[in-house]
Amino acid sequence: MDRIAGIETVCLSRMHDRDQQWFTAKYRTVKADCCLVLVHTESGRTGIGEASAYGNPTKISGHIKDLAPMLIGRTVSQCEWLHPNGRQQSFDCAVAGLDTALWDLRGQLLSQPVAKLINEKAMTQVEVYASGGCRYDWRVDPDQLIAEARQYQNQGFRAFKFRLGTFWDWDAVTSDRFIELVTALVNATDSHLNLMVDGNCRLSERQALDIGRALAQLGRFLWFEEPIDSKDLQGYQRLSRALDIPISGGESFSTLEQMMPYFTSHAFSIVQQDVGLCGITEAVHIGEIASSYEIRTVPHNWHNGVVTLANAHAVAALEPAPLVEMNMLQGPLQWGILDGPMPISEGWLDISRQEGIGANLAPDISKRYPFIEGYYGVAVER
Repeated sequence: MDRIAGIETVCLSRMHDRDQQWFTAKYRTVKADCCLVLVHTESGRTGIGEASAYGNPTKISGHIKDLAPMLIGRTVSQCEWLHPNGRQQSFDCAVAGLDTALWDLRGQLLSQPVAKLINEKAMTQVEVYASGGCRYDWRVDPDQLIAEARQYQNQGFRAFKFRLGTFWDWDAVTSDRFIELVTALVNATDSHLNLMVDGNCRLSERQALDIGRALAQLGRFLWFEEPIDSKDLQGYQRLSRALDIPISGGESFSTLEQMMPYFTSHAFSIVQQDVGLCGITEAVHIGEIASSYEIRTVPHNWHNGVVTLANAHAVAALEPAPLVEMNMLQGPLQWGILDGPMPISEGWLDISRQEGIGANLAPDISKRYPFIEGYYGVAVER
């Protein structure tokens, strides 16, 4: 029986070129990070997982070192006690990376895609939507958002999610001004391009109501994501009752326990658990319970290729029309860590022929993308 022989963490970084840096609110993102978790077996197999770098790669690496002695010598099936705790993000990200790597090993051992191990009726293709809208500056050129949307549309994507731009108070931006830009975007793009707004928890409830009503009237919006503070359960309940557009959220939660109040109160129409934060096991558990409340799963997915593959397998096992996010701003690190070309063509990811999650690491990634200590973003004042 194949037993775990070793576990390692590989932390990677790449500084963004100046013109490729992106920002939201007051923060400019200057580098891309990646935190990989590798589980090696006695037979020479390696399971690969990616932990959300928001958990801090250095801290994640420390948790992996603490957990490794409890896993080494065990078989994959003897590691099912691993579980996020919902209390410390870096610990949960470490567990998520390990859990994904273990699922990858299961798929390799059985020569099956992870999605099919979870659900034999799992879909074999996942639609990918373009997630960006983090470069437009209200003071300099807000119309950059429209040019960006057209670019993704020309690349074959059928949906685009964007954010709120730079900090509104710097330039006296109001809900009405944002709605004007969104209306111009709708009028300037093809009617077949679906749209989504991510509020990044920045709006007041009043602003969210005004914007949500406008989005519903425009008719091309699939959902309105985290418009207010993610912990404001009653606010989400009121918004969901008042608006004719699905409200989504949950990307910062790592356990079913954290999600349940939002399910039972119908505060969400879409849940966005992230395999990079909660792992495949918990992501699927959350999705199955969400489905019993008629809540769809569309994962949050904001880092690199390994976690994109993992999120794709999880949602393919859960949804009849699976959809996964792709960060359009991560730069060469995102797919450069994997051997071969980016596995996405005209907005679709095929997972039918994969074993495990289908991740094969490129050679010399630690030399090409050496880890750079420090926070990925810097605060900007105007």
